[in-house]
Amino acid sequence: MLYIGADHRGYNLKEVLKLYLKELNLEYEDLGALEINIDDDYPDYAILVAQKVSQNPEENRGILICGSGVGVDIVSNKFKGVRSALLFDAQQARMSRNDDDTNVLSLSADFTDENSAKEILKIWLETPFSRLERHVRRLTKIKNIEGE
Repeated sequence: MLYIGADHRGYNLKEVLKLYLKELNLEYEDLGALEINIDDDYPDYAILVAQKVSQNPEENRGILICGSGVGVDIVSNKFKGVRSALLFDAQQARMSRNDDDTNVLSLSADFTDENSAKEILKIWLETPFSRLERHVRRLTKIKNIEGE
């Protein structure tokens, strides 16, 4: 399952990406914010998405958006099995999936325009993990850090 979440600064981009996901005929669950509340805090939404991804990190994926993208990226990477990447272009998106098997896409609403966000998302969703030995070996080292 694909989960999406954003704080007030990421809300508008989240709504744009939800429409794009519908165009792509992809199912998702919106974990909030469900309206703009300037007093909300990005960790609240990052926690919800990261918890869902962490329950089944090989199958579930998440999309998180805040102003800089940094906050949601930091929070989501605290969860076991979550591999979040803050991405700013299509090549990063491709490499994050191919090399690192990322399962959370973090985006900056302040520094990513709608068209770029759509391109990043599409490539991130479509790029498979390469499963090359060196990448598997590196991910195993990360899992060892997490105590898996």
